[in-house]
Amino acid sequence: MSGSHRTPSRPRRALSRRGKIVAAGATVAVVAAGTLGYFALFPERAPAFVRTAIEKVGLGDVLPPPPPPACPLTGVEAPGGEIPSRPALALKVENLPEARPQAGLQSADIVYEQPVEGGITRFIAIFQCAGSERVGPIRSARAADPEVLSQFGTAVLGYSGANATVTRIVERADLVSLDETSGGEAYTRDPSRASPHNVYAGTASLLRVAKAGHDAPDPVFVFADEIEGPSRKAAQVHLPFSSSYGDVYWSWSRRIGSWMRAHGQEPHLVEGGEQVSATNIVVQVVDVTASDILDAAGNPSPEVELTGSGKAYVFRDGRVIVGRWERESAEDLTRFFGKDGSEIALAPGRTWVELFPSTAEITFTK
Repeated sequence: MSGSHRTPSRPRRALSRRGKIVAAGATVAVVAAGTLGYFALFPERAPAFVRTAIEKVGLGDVLPPPPPPACPLTGVEAPGGEIPSRPALALKVENLPEARPQAGLQSADIVYEQPVEGGITRFIAIFQCAGSERVGPIRSARAADPEVLSQFGTAVLGYSGANATVTRIVERADLVSLDETSGGEAYTRDPSRASPHNVYAGTASLLRVAKAGHDAPDPVFVFADEIEGPSRKAAQVHLPFSSSYGDVYWSWSRRIGSWMRAHGQEPHLVEGGEQVSATNIVVQVVDVTASDILDAAGNPSPEVELTGSGKAYVFRDGRVIVGRWERESAEDLTRFFGKDGSEIALAPGRTWVELFPSTAEITFTK
């Protein structure tokens, strides 16, 4: 009957399809608007094409400016709002008592401490955003240096002398090598200091001699303002590299928000009387064995294993994060992971990396 006549099913299905299209379009519009709104509030998280779209639809005026660029090796705001277009510069700095007080350590972005012969340690002071007119005393290179520095792109390495075998290793590496001969006028000898603890150089002078046109290195650490993941309090760290020359203590100063360094009970001072300090202390526990390379006194040079994995301790903000380090090959970065598997973030600032022998025992107290 005509009263019970229904609309044919085919047109009804077509109408349903059109409804779905309209509904889907409305949903997309809502999602797109929400996405633009989200990125308008958090522009630093927006891809470049999204920022362009936001500006085209008239939201550009309400967008806050992007965050200033950060120094790649420290995570702090770049001086003058621009990352210097220069490579990482590494200088080998001596750590015998006769070498103290050293110059330039407080200006370095990163400092590595490595075990060398006779129970002493030596520093690799790395500069990129920062610089110093005087760094030293500068001493000889070691076989492990190129493997440390391969994480920093094509770095410049400044040093004073090396064993013949080490020299060949350095010269074959992908870095710019500047010893006292090739560095020429960039190096000076301080007549007030006894030889061989009297070789110094300025970072700007070495970069001029190197004629390094390389770009800034990529970051080697992850940075965050707050600790992410489990941690516990730590007020002092003891790293007994050796009882004679390398009994290292780091103590947390809440007043200045930094770790303060000492050798035994004696504060580690730089020229001018300032105590050595750091925002982060990264203890990378490594296997150290005797190599076939001998120093002038006949002591075997330690061979440091920098690939593979091992224990790690990251000290920041008066706390310690216990975890592991991993590095598959010399072409990879060394990465640090907490016990929960997440990558450990450092606080923005200067970092000291302690390449600490696995045969010694690290202790830390609350």
